Amino acid sequence: MTSPKLGSRLLMAANMVREGAVVADIGTDHAYLPVYLVKAGIAKGAVASDLRKGPLKNAQQTVSQYGLNEKIALRLSDGLDNIKAHEVDDIVLAGMGGTLIVKLLERTPWIKDKSKRLVIQPMSHPEDVREFLCREGFEIIREDACVDFGRVYIAINAVYEGNKKEYEPEYFYIGRLPECENGFAGLHLNKQLQRIEKRAKSLKEAGKSPEEQQGLFELTLKIKQVVEKLERRQKNDKC
Repeated sequence: MTSPKLGSRLLMAANMVREGAVVADIGTDHAYLPVYLVKAGIAKGAVASDLRKGPLKNAQQTVSQYGLNEKIALRLSDGLDNIKAHEVDDIVLAGMGGTLIVKLLERTPWIKDKSKRLVIQPMSHPEDVREFLCREGFEIIREDACVDFGRVYIAINAVYEGNKKEYEPEYFYIGRLPECENGFAGLHLNKQLQRIEKRAKSLKEAGKSPEEQQGLFELTLKIKQVVEKLERRQKNDKC
């Protein structure tokens, strides 16, 4: 049986997993991602975990259907709580909000290991994820963006280096997306702009936090500059 077909969002995350790694898929649901990775020969094994018994039962059905019971372990776990460091190499956290992802990572000290890789696909608040990674000594080595069923998504690939660097506030909203060449990064950044501008408007109408309003205004200017550069580059690539 061939690998299950993944949508663009999960395929983007799969493309960040290292060849030969044992992968942990946190919040696996139907286990399509680990099954794909193992069947495609990218991962040599996996631990598929979920917080709830229902999704884990669905995952078990998928794993059995593809005959991968010996290569994919199923684990009832709140985040990485029931997964040990020696069991996995690459950790995928996809389909969760950025704030939740940070909470799960904060209570998992063993991820601070240069041999591990994080693949994070936040559904919201990617700035929280980037700020956590930078604050804790991780380096973001790659980012990507895609559109799946009309919605734009991003993924972040990171490794622990132990060096805590200073970053400008806009980096947490932009990250390494300007390096993307597929044109979807600009779509995501425009969505971020709308969210920031909405927050600034609410503060202004309420007459609150003039300092925060100013910070948000400066942030929007810097993000707009990046978006304009991406749009110019995309236009030139089409010529």
